[in-house]
Amino acid sequence: MTTLLAAPAEPLTNAGGTQLVIAALLGIAAVVLLIAWGKVHPFLALILGAAVLGVVAGVAPDKIVTSFSGGVGSTVGGVGLLIALGAMIGGLLAESGGADSIVERVVGRVSGGALPWAMAGVAALIGLPLFFEVGVVLLVPIVLLVSLRTNVPLMKIGIPALAGLSVLHGLVPPHPGPLVAIDALGANLGQTLALGLLVAIPTVIIAGPIFGNLIARYVPATAPAALLPTRRPVSVTGERRSRATLGDRDDAADRRPTTPGGDRIDSDGDLVSQDDLANAGSGRPGETIPEDVRPRRAPALWAAVITVLLPVALMLLRAIGELTLAEGTAGRQALDIVGTPIVALLAGVIFAMIFLGYRTGFSRTQVSGFVGGSLPAIAGILLIVAAGGGFKQVLVDAGVGNLVADAADGANLSPLLLGWLVAVGIRVATGSATVATITAAGIVAPLAATLQGPEVALLALAIGCGSLFFSHVNDAGFWLVKEYFGLTVGQTIKSWSVMETIISVVGFLGVLVLDIFI
Repeated sequence: MTTLLAAPAEPLTNAGGTQLVIAALLGIAAVVLLIAWGKVHPFLALILGAAVLGVVAGVAPDKIVTSFSGGVGSTVGGVGLLIALGAMIGGLLAESGGADSIVERVVGRVSGGALPWAMAGVAALIGLPLFFEVGVVLLVPIVLLVSLRTNVPLMKIGIPALAGLSVLHGLVPPHPGPLVAIDALGANLGQTLALGLLVAIPTVIIAGPIFGNLIARYVPATAPAALLPTRRPVSVTGERRSRATLGDRDDAADRRPTTPGGDRIDSDGDLVSQDDLANAGSGRPGETIPEDVRPRRAPALWAAVITVLLPVALMLLRAIGELTLAEGTAGRQALDIVGTPIVALLAGVIFAMIFLGYRTGFSRTQVSGFVGGSLPAIAGILLIVAAGGGFKQVLVDAGVGNLVADAADGANLSPLLLGWLVAVGIRVATGSATVATITAAGIVAPLAATLQGPEVALLALAIGCGSLFFSHVNDAGFWLVKEYFGLTVGQTIKSWSVMETIISVVGFLGVLVLDIFI
């Protein structure tokens, strides 16, 4: 992938080191204050912060605009397509019920003591293609119901699920943060993916089941009744036959179940959308459903699993090919093509369209609607990522990145530690993992040129770990978790905020361990 931070031959300003440091601090401070105190959207905050940075550094206004625009364009071109494709996969998983199939199969086959581990594994699997917020919306209702039916403390199940989602979101592509860091540093995506998975496994275990078992003793959370998914499948075409999940039965016509996408599920595992039901009548026995509105089959579990794993497998195959096959051979060229992130994710989208869409009875129009409907939700993410790319490009073009690199080199400060510390500071100040990743990658990008391939991948992971440090009241994820789990602010800090800190620290320690052997 093309590196986003190709520094110009000559900086855009003749400012000295002190002035550049002040410019960088004021630019970052402007972003922090605008987001944390002014409640300005991060997209606008990053634009204004870049302007402050450029003006204080003595960069001509027209060159500030040119530099910022160039960073925005290259970021969207390199990362925006991947974010969009990942959102499409997530949308198809959600609307088809494929994500539900994975969750319900796992939790239906494990005992109470194994549920925390099962939920961590399911969340990590679901978290591969889904954004954190989408994963929370999909998983939390299931977590609440499992806790209620099995009498397992809510935090004991909920924390592992949140840990699985958060770790994958911060460390493993195709999530926006890791992708931006990979592009900014010029890291190898396949290597970063493989190393990220190695770091993710022990991190999820420690921050998930182990910490969840501990914190459940101190945070006696109770599932909000309004969020419990108590409605389950009934038939809309003939005799109503309840098909309960987790042992619950409910034959009432007004309590037909819905998937996260709003579809209802009949007793034979078929899906009928709310619009279809509105057009077709109440669904009571004897009513006729139009020919073009037919119940849809629930997707097969294997189809949902392959949808999630296919892009990851293709990218890993490319990385294996780079290590084992000679350059220029037909096999190496084929793997280079199919393992390209855009191609790999596109393959996942096409597979999902066929096996989660058409093969389960959705029409072409409906599948197109699911794909298109997944895009508006990521508009804000794309804007933040794009503006962050512009901000960091101004940092680099002004010469701030090279200045930091020289200072770190003179102080014998590890690039991995520097990347982690910078990301931690920005994360705590702004509450945004994406902003922290983008800005930290821009600051330490010049250091990547002094590192070898695997070390660059580890630098990207170190930044990702730092971007997850101590989520608190300025993070939207903090409030999402608080409301879904019915917690107080104090309970959310004790559970969610501490869990995020454990992920950051344990993940970074894992990166340092890998650095010893690479």
